[in-house]
Amino acid sequence: MSRRRIPGRHTPGAQRGVAFLLVLWVVAMLSILLGSFALVARTENLQARHLFDTTQARYAAEAGLNLAVYELRKNDPLQRWVGDGRPYVFGYGDAEIEVRINDDSGKLDLNSVAGGDPQMLVRLFTSHGVPLDQAQALADAVADWVDPDDESRLNGAEIAQYKAAGLSYGPRNAPFDTISELQQVLGMNYDLYTRLEPALTIYSGRSAPDVGFANYDAILAQEGMTPECAQQIVDAQRAMQPGDAAAPQTICDVTLSGVAGGGGLTYSVKSRAKLPNGASTTLDATIRMGGINPAGRPYVILRWRDGETS
Repeated sequence: MSRRRIPGRHTPGAQRGVAFLLVLWVVAMLSILLGSFALVARTENLQARHLFDTTQARYAAEAGLNLAVYELRKNDPLQRWVGDGRPYVFGYGDAEIEVRINDDSGKLDLNSVAGGDPQMLVRLFTSHGVPLDQAQALADAVADWVDPDDESRLNGAEIAQYKAAGLSYGPRNAPFDTISELQQVLGMNYDLYTRLEPALTIYSGRSAPDVGFANYDAILAQEGMTPECAQQIVDAQRAMQPGDAAAPQTICDVTLSGVAGGGGLTYSVKSRAKLPNGASTTLDATIRMGGINPAGRPYVILRWRDGETS
């Protein structure tokens, strides 16, 4: 007699097949969960390692800044570090630190130049490829930003020109508070600003930069200066070493001291620390030397910027 199959009733083989599929599904879900946990743990470990490395590099860069202050405060000008942009490289723990110091007396003071000789700005702009007519308009716009009146210069810009350009603000009619404020001047763009920034300051108060500490761009902004002469002056700066008793040099009617040293009290310091695994941090600050200030430091921080980390 043959068995009749009752509808709705599963055979043992069918039940085993369903159980097998459920087990596979559970195993797959557990595998996905375990994989996710492993990925999260690895990501958190990498993030923690990156944070540790960048923090270590940052404090090493700060050590470079403080060493620069110590070296700049030495009484002997023959041992004092020089603020003309030359690199000083040394080790600190596992990090390699490179410090470059620029005396702000060798830069163009944006407020002093704009209120005195805007043609210096014209020469600076044209040296970076800005057409002469645009350079003159931009220099006048910078001067209009600084001067207290609302009268536009020949090629300048006051509130009417800013509104015509669709901007919701006008010129400050007061000195620049920061160098980055230059980006707001009508006609300025970010690419040009980033190329100009190393040659500019608002802290020296000088009508013209001290060529003995100036970089190539600031030197080239001087009247009658050529690219060839500017490069010769920069090369002569780099060749001077503390303690050398060389006679003063005259290059293209510019006389340079025969000894590296001297300078003002305000410096831009760029300290870059790099670890053996490649992680690095750059610290860019402007400081003013002096006595012990209320914060307990032998210098005052005028500008502070943490650069890119890698």
